[in-house]
Amino acid sequence: MSNRRKFIKSSIYGGLAVSTASLSSVACATQTEVGEKPIVVSTWKHGMEANDGAWKILSKGGKAVDAVEQGVMVTEADPTNTTVGIGGAPDRDGNVTLDACIMDENDNCGSVAFLQNFKHPVAVARKVMDETPHVMLVGEGAKRFANEQGFKEENLLTPQSEAAWKKWLEKGNYQPEINVENHDTIGMVALDSNGNLSGACTTSGAAYKMHGRVGDSPIIGAGLFVDNEVGAATATGLGEFVIKICGAHMIVELMRQGKSPMQACREAVERIVRKYPNDYKNLQVGFLAINKAGAYGAYSIHQGFDYAVRSNTTNELIDAQFFGS
Repeated sequence: MSNRRKFIKSSIYGGLAVSTASLSSVACATQTEVGEKPIVVSTWKHGMEANDGAWKILSKGGKAVDAVEQGVMVTEADPTNTTVGIGGAPDRDGNVTLDACIMDENDNCGSVAFLQNFKHPVAVARKVMDETPHVMLVGEGAKRFANEQGFKEENLLTPQSEAAWKKWLEKGNYQPEINVENHDTIGMVALDSNGNLSGACTTSGAAYKMHGRVGDSPIIGAGLFVDNEVGAATATGLGEFVIKICGAHMIVELMRQGKSPMQACREAVERIVRKYPNDYKNLQVGFLAINKAGAYGAYSIHQGFDYAVRSNTTNELIDAQFFGS
């Protein structure tokens, strides 16, 4: 029998509003104020193929939680993508370590972090959600659990990623590049035909990170958050700064206060800019959100963040607008 837990939600952000007048004047980001269902939105160009996988479920009246799991698994299984799943860029010691989480319309959530040798961490996270009383398993414990659940171990370091790592070792400098190493995630949120929201996020983490480093992607409330009364949000980019502001949770709470998805994403970006004025010019963070009505929006610090949308009327890749420098 599946054990399900409620993720305890608490709104801890007093005075979330950020004065945009004190920041640079930026045009409204691409968004839709009029929603539809079913709909799925996901981060980056590889979200197009991932959305196709999710749409196979959503278009048949399936559940959003099943759609987001199957959708991001498309990207996890792509060995040419060096930021997610098999073929992901390794840490500085040459180990591919994966992080993922998933959350459904009932606040059930599961997560794995620092998982090695399994190309579908989101599926393992789903099992954590469905089969255990816990939210997160990490490292050797997550690996043992995956084995117990029948997942197959395999070598995730492809020749392409290994060659890139060996070239990196020649200098060994860790300096994530904006919109290169930093788009190390696929985050996906969906609204199904029953009006229920779910989301998933999966990554191989920042390329050439320290062994054991975990970013925002498997952290419920940072890289992903879903509240079926309000909306869902996910993040991409340098995870340390997403964690510092609890980005996805902040965006959902801003939507609860009446912000549109784009406005909420923009305000989260502006929070980073305001709090870290000496850092933001050298890092990328992008946020993506959808509300209960199916309206969506996105916003990033710098130019270059794009996201994919799939619905009955739309199948496109959109350039998110951005704060700039």
